[in-house]
Amino acid sequence: MGTLFSNMLKGDESLFTNPDALDFEFQPKLLKYRENQQFAIANCIKPLFAGRTGRNVVLVGQPGIGKTLAVKHILKELDEQTDEIVPVYLNCWQKNTTFKIVMGLCEALNYRLTHNKKTEELFEVVKRLINKQGAVIILDEIDKVDEQDVIYTLIEEIYKKTIILITNHKEWLTELDDRIQSRLAPEVIDFPPYTSKETEGILRQRLEYAFVSGCWDDEAFRKVADKTAAVQDIRTGLVLLREAGNAAEDKGSRKVMPEHVDTAMQKLNLVSVKSSDDLDNEEEKKILELAQSSQEMRIGDLFKKYTGAGGNPVYKTFQRRIKRLETKGFLVAKKVTGGADGTTSLISYRNMGKKLTEF
Repeated sequence: MGTLFSNMLKGDESLFTNPDALDFEFQPKLLKYRENQQFAIANCIKPLFAGRTGRNVVLVGQPGIGKTLAVKHILKELDEQTDEIVPVYLNCWQKNTTFKIVMGLCEALNYRLTHNKKTEELFEVVKRLINKQGAVIILDEIDKVDEQDVIYTLIEEIYKKTIILITNHKEWLTELDDRIQSRLAPEVIDFPPYTSKETEGILRQRLEYAFVSGCWDDEAFRKVADKTAAVQDIRTGLVLLREAGNAAEDKGSRKVMPEHVDTAMQKLNLVSVKSSDDLDNEEEKKILELAQSSQEMRIGDLFKKYTGAGGNPVYKTFQRRIKRLETKGFLVAKKVTGGADGTTSLISYRNMGKKLTEF
């Protein structure tokens, strides 16, 4: 009988040593395979150390390939090296208006006297505080911002700065207002997808941080690495590592086996089929509801329905939202040429059971 439970975990044992290492925002001491991009970003910031203005940067690349993590690594090092340059990181999913961005800047500068002050008043405070030293201002998910003029204001009014804009959509830069493009004059730094070998290296590094040594079966890890490489999103692999570890612990196993990875993948199937509840942008939800309630329609007709329902009347903003919904797998956009309308796109709702990110 003594051997029946020899491979079972005791109540106070765990396969995890540091589960936080499986969070996407966790910063390992070495950020693998993004050294070139980090050096390029750092070179754009360097002039600030000499009291000059830095160069502006746009980081482009699909989700889950290290753009945000790379700049947060740089901000951490910047914070350790100098008090003369203010590091600011804002995510435009949450801070998508000029007022919210200015409030975020106030928070980063530890300025608390914001009550009952208008956006213009608060920005004057921000400008005065930053212009005394210099700043690196990172606006992540910049394509989510509703008002592009805030970029223009930052360029014109902050004298010593590097502005770093991060987007998943390379075409966003070409859609910028000409006066903003010409003043921004950014270095565009591309983050290509990780190769299969790089994906394996990153996941192996996180596994070593997060788990008891030797507790992963080689075949089980290979399944996670292969699936992650297929979807080209490191976040998927990190979730699979965590959920497979949890599945192994639930079974009392001392080793994570292929069947535990299978359990994790089945669980992720349920997560990936969630519908528009996961969208935190009300305008995108509105577009999705209109597309879902109709058959395939021209993008112009959908835009008319959208504005008729009270949606933002700026067509370029609408096009960007359609593109994001297509990228996320909610919509299908099919380009057609000819006919009275010339070249247009036909938009249709994608069955969520066949979402692009489904495993």
